[in-house]
Parts: sequence; structure tokens; C-alpha cells
Amino acid sequence: MSDSRFVELAAQGARVACTIEYRWVGVTQAHAPLAVFLHEGLGSVAMWKDWPHALCERLGLRGLVYSRPGYGRSTPRAHAQRWPLDFMARQAHDVLPALLDAIGIGAHERSQMWLIGHSDGASIALLYAARFADALAGAVVIAPHVFVEDISVASIRAAKTAFETDGLRARLARYHDDVESAFYGWNDIWLDPAFRAWNIVGEIASIRAPLLAVQARDDQYGTLAQIEAIGTQVPHARVLTLEAGGHSPHRDARQVLDDAIAALMHEHDARPQR
Repeated sequence: MSDSRFVELAAQGARVACTIEYRWVGVTQAHAPLAVFLHEGLGSVAMWKDWPHALCERLGLRGLVYSRPGYGRSTPRAHAQRWPLDFMARQAHDVLPALLDAIGIGAHERSQMWLIGHSDGASIALLYAARFADALAGAVVIAPHVFVEDISVASIRAAKTAFETDGLRARLARYHDDVESAFYGWNDIWLDPAFRAWNIVGEIASIRAPLLAVQARDDQYGTLAQIEAIGTQVPHARVLTLEAGGHSPHRDARQVLDDAIAALMHEHDARPQR
């Protein structure tokens, strides 16, 4: 991956003014289709490691990887601030469009754009695809959340224990300028009793773009009910169940996932495999 760049987002577009860390990966041709990668709830540019670059190189895509506000080298969350219950919708409807505007991604490029999201990032991708139904080529959602499950809350509660007593803080600190901002922004909202009612199943029915939804049976943060709900609401979606892959199939079931993404993009006229 190349070095990170930074862009300022004005308050009007992103609701709150902030600086966003981003990188370009994959091929450099300006005419290549664009893939935008949306990280998980504790992710960042660096935590993707080499996967976005390798996937984009294989498929001939220009990849955009960025850290959401509060993560990586982007503006940290103020410690007294809590993410709102609709924080993922705000990222999909406000922050991502503002970022695309700020770095000059116009309407034509957006119409050819693929979103590739993981976990919370997958939910953000679904919300973007539902709101801007004609402004993208397709989406890939890996371990998405469309409602809150007991298994998710239990694992997120266990992550809090690991962060405070078992070394997770030190491991994450390598990837975030303010590790407390990154961790508690995510952890506090997911453990808020009011968040148990969060549900976007009804909203995603408006998705018209090609969609691949991927879930592993051994994911400790969610069950197959997530992608089953997506398949019901978005009948044209391709639903892929992995026998193994945990919560991060792009790391633990990479070949199978890459092949599925390549097949979908090839079918829908993205750049042929290289």
C-alpha cells in the first residue's frame, strides 16, 4: 500500500468537520472501476493489511481505503461524545458522500463504484446502496449486521474485557492514533441497551444494485440469520455461506471470498480478471 493521504471534510457535508485518512490501492489507471473499502467497527486503513490491494490488482480495480472518523489516523472521537444510535446511517448518508465529494469522485465514477464492506462497514455499505440505489455498480458485504443478535452483544462485551485486561488495547494501539476513541466509540454504542432495537432490514429492500452477502458459520459476532434476512429483502442478492472463516473471511477464507467477488464483478461487467 502507498502512504496515507488526508482530506478535510466540512461540517455541512459530514455533519461534523473532520480530517479523514485515506489511501489509494490497486491499479493506477484513472479509467479503472472504483472499489471503496469500508472497515469493521475496530478497523482502519492499516488494519486491512494487504487484502484490498491484492484484490484490486487481481480484478484491475482502483481501490479507495479510508479510516472513518474516530479510527486510524482520522480525527479521533471526543472522549465525552457517544456515537448516536443511527451512527452507521450517518456514515452512509453523510460522511461517505462528503468524502467522495472532497477527493473528486464525480457522478459518473460513482455509478461504476463498488462498495466492499466488512462488519459495521458492511452495514454502512448496505445503507448507502439503499439510499443511493442508482449511484453504484454493486456491493459486497462481509459479515454484515442488519439487526442486533445476542451473540453479537456477548462477543462485544467479551471484547471490552479483553481491551481492559487482556492486551487488546496494546494490539489495537498500533493502528489508531487514539485507541480509546476507536474502541469505546464502537463498544459503548453496541452495548447500549437502546441499540438492541437497531434494525435496518426494512431499509435495504430498496437496493437494486448487484449484491453479494457473505457470512461464515463460525462467526462469533453474528449468525446466518443476517444474510438470510438480506436474501429475503433483496431477492436478487447472491448469498454465500462459508463453512469456516470466522468474522474476517477476507483473512481466514481469502481464496473462496476473492473468487466469489471476482465472479460477481465479472458477471456484472467490472474489469476482467488480470
